[in-house]
Amino acid sequence: MPRRVLIVDDDPSIVVALEFLMEQNGFEVLVARSGEEAIESISKFQPHLILLDIMLPGIDGFEVCEIVRLKPDWREIKVVFLTAKGSEEDIARGMVLKADAYIVKPFTNTQVVEAVNRLLKRDA
Repeated sequence: MPRRVLIVDDDPSIVVALEFLMEQNGFEVLVARSGEEAIESISKFQPHLILLDIMLPGIDGFEVCEIVRLKPDWREIKVVFLTAKGSEEDIARGMVLKADAYIVKPFTNTQVVEAVNRLLKRDA
């Protein structure tokens, strides 16, 4: 059974690239384009991992991560921030919220695939 990855980003070019990349690597993929849509999608899709942008319409990525970590049923979901917000303060905030990885845009396909594979192998 393929692992499920939820991509949460409102930039269509990034969504298309990530969706293709994840599917090429054998993952089942769902896309959400806002924080609210992400929360709804997590409930329905039950992803193993979330590729999460921070700057989103509505609820931002930090809040989505916080909600994921507070819900007992979702605590095992891996969260990878994939964002242009690369300041030390932003990265530190992501780690305080217990993100599993923090990748700053622009990223390489290899960076993303390696992080996803590393995280999902832990509990495979």
